[in-house]
Amino acid sequence: MAEKTTDTTIATNRRARFNYAILETFEAGIVLTGSEIKSVRARHITIAEGYVQVRNGEAWLHNAHIAQYPAAGPFGQHETTRSRKLLLKKKEIAHIEREMGKARLTMVPLKVYIKGRRAKVLIGLGKGKRQVDQRETIKKRDADREIGRAMRVKS
Repeated sequence: MAEKTTDTTIATNRRARFNYAILETFEAGIVLTGSEIKSVRARHITIAEGYVQVRNGEAWLHNAHIAQYPAAGPFGQHETTRSRKLLLKKKEIAHIEREMGKARLTMVPLKVYIKGRRAKVLIGLGKGKRQVDQRETIKKRDADREIGRAMRVKS
């Protein structure tokens, strides 16, 4: 039986694209327990405060909040904000570590989704935007919105 190839988006981090200029993205698997994956599939995950850190040749997702799954009972629960290991290739981890060290970049989770039967996270290597750059982003978004409104009225 063939697996589904469509990606089901579970959670997005819209603030990350506003606060950071994303230079590169990577797809990584997440190591989850049974109650965690059930909760993720039920869309009870928040990655807005999350960040990725590389330690000892392994990538870890910190501060991602996965709510407890009530059907798991009192003994099958997980800690909601524990660090979760990300599954990346050694070459990708080495590249990320090298880039983060030389250019003061940050790794942030951009999106959590289900691909096939697996939970994946899209992580972005980004540089923090200054407040001036953020204002430019707001101006561009407002201008695009006005253009869209004008085009709808004319049509």
